Amino acid sequence: MKQMERNCIMEFVRKNAPGILICLVIAVPAWLLGQRFEVVGGPVFAILIGMVIALFWKDQKSAKSGITYTSKKILQLAVVLLGFGMNLSSVLQVGGQSLPIIVSTIATSLIVAFALYKALHMDSNISTLIGVGSSICGGSAIAATAPVIGADDEEIAQAISVIFLFNVIAALIFPTLGGVLGLSNEGFGLFAGTAVNDTSSVTAAAAAWDGMHPGANTLDTAAIVKMTRTLAIIPITLVLALLRTRREGKQDGTQVDIKKIFPWFVLLFLLASIITTVLPIPAAAVSFLKNASKFFIVMAMAAIGLNTDIVKLVKTGGKPIFMGFCCWVAIAGVSLLVQHLLGIW
Repeated sequence: MKQMERNCIMEFVRKNAPGILICLVIAVPAWLLGQRFEVVGGPVFAILIGMVIALFWKDQKSAKSGITYTSKKILQLAVVLLGFGMNLSSVLQVGGQSLPIIVSTIATSLIVAFALYKALHMDSNISTLIGVGSSICGGSAIAATAPVIGADDEEIAQAISVIFLFNVIAALIFPTLGGVLGLSNEGFGLFAGTAVNDTSSVTAAAAAWDGMHPGANTLDTAAIVKMTRTLAIIPITLVLALLRTRREGKQDGTQVDIKKIFPWFVLLFLLASIITTVLPIPAAAVSFLKNASKFFIVMAMAAIGLNTDIVKLVKTGGKPIFMGFCCWVAIAGVSLLVQHLLGIW
């Protein structure tokens, strides 16, 4: 038995080690660049580096298996580890008041994405990824949703690129826009937490506001609202799994086994969140696991970049960018509208 296990391990290493190692080599500089330019973030640098390398490296035979493993399995591991950064008691205590805004913005983004998918005859997977990524938490939501709907690497890269574009614009203009609109410190924290997608961009926008308004301390509010949004990954992925099961069952005329496409890793994400909430895990360990999650996402994005044709991405990017823009504007508008209705702004 031990010999069989050893052979399985050696076979796994032989097949996957070259590709995983290449993704790791790309991820390290991408991670460092992301630390230096937080408004862009490591995952975007990893995708870009991967796509540029893919232009010149056409024959990936020996590394193909490991690259695919990184883009699928390590991406799911990253989502699970993300749960260790979610203390549910803090999220429910502080993020509860933002719930009406979060529910409204998520619903708006999904409705806008669905309407444009129908009107523009867009690819369903890209539309789903852009709608979910815009409304929940950018790259993390896309990472969780992609395996559930069976999205390929080019679709993931397309969605990540669109989300990144409007993330950067939001991080740059929202602090000034908030001042022009006369938002309070609490109001801007809610606005940044609900209308900006990626954690790094939320942090950048809130930090810029705090710099413009000494003593504001909106960073904590924005971060907790953002974490509350992240929890929406759980119901969204479960619903998408059920919808995919029904759709494939109708197409094939056979009963589809939901266990094969059920997002078990999302349940592990929830379990990780519960463990962090109920057990006294040292802050250093939680910080390590959160950083490991972020690094694994960067590795997975490097793999996705290596599997993506950048020329095709540019040629087919018009409709996805338009959808991303519409979702972005709608989310920002609804976030401000609900704040106004609640008397916050």
